[in-house]
Amino acid sequence: MRVCRVLFRAMKINILPSLLSADFGHLAEGAKMAEDAGADALHLDVMDGHFVPNLTIGPQVVKMARNTVKIPLNTHLMISNPDQLAQSFIEAGSDTVQIHIEAECNVPEVLAYIRNQGVRVAITLNPGTPAEMVFPVIEQVDEVLCMTVNPGFGGQSFMPEVLPKVRAIREKAKELGLNNMDIMVDGGINFETGRECAAHGANRFVAGNFLYTADDMKATLAELRKVTTEAFVL
Repeated sequence: MRVCRVLFRAMKINILPSLLSADFGHLAEGAKMAEDAGADALHLDVMDGHFVPNLTIGPQVVKMARNTVKIPLNTHLMISNPDQLAQSFIEAGSDTVQIHIEAECNVPEVLAYIRNQGVRVAITLNPGTPAEMVFPVIEQVDEVLCMTVNPGFGGQSFMPEVLPKVRAIREKAKELGLNNMDIMVDGGINFETGRECAAHGANRFVAGNFLYTADDMKATLAELRKVTTEAFVL
């Protein structure tokens, strides 16, 4: 069992660049760029070509990132069988492992298994999945990730219809006394959409193209942190 390297402070605004948007010929440099820009963590998108229509990275890329940066690694498993593969990503150095409520496995058992390995655990839901689907497992996790695009490819447009779901999950967490519950959003995040998500209760923001194509990632990341902090409503 590993001990988590970093514990996030309760309800801190976190900005996580997505390595999916970095130059795949220079991923180590992309990871270091995020760290040097002041990222709170690095987001790693794992796609299996089955759960979503794309293939991305495996445990070796997570291991590379672990050897390259000191910030936490947030690994999002967009895969059908996280029960079979979660351990390899934990061993590679993930600090948080996110699995989907829509995955083809016994989700509560997999969440418990990840927790027992000493890493943060998160549940993810797609834009078309009702918030209520994650309520039965919300007390098992450290965070909930609301996809604000359909998973599978970067560079998609933000889906504003997800915003009420973010608020519903925040309200459910408060109802259960989970006042430290992190709620993450991922997909089409920029200054405006980040502000909207923060106003609905999100406190962790994944941004890919918006950060990696910025003229100055550090300044853009700092401004995203500022606008989301100002807009955040618990």
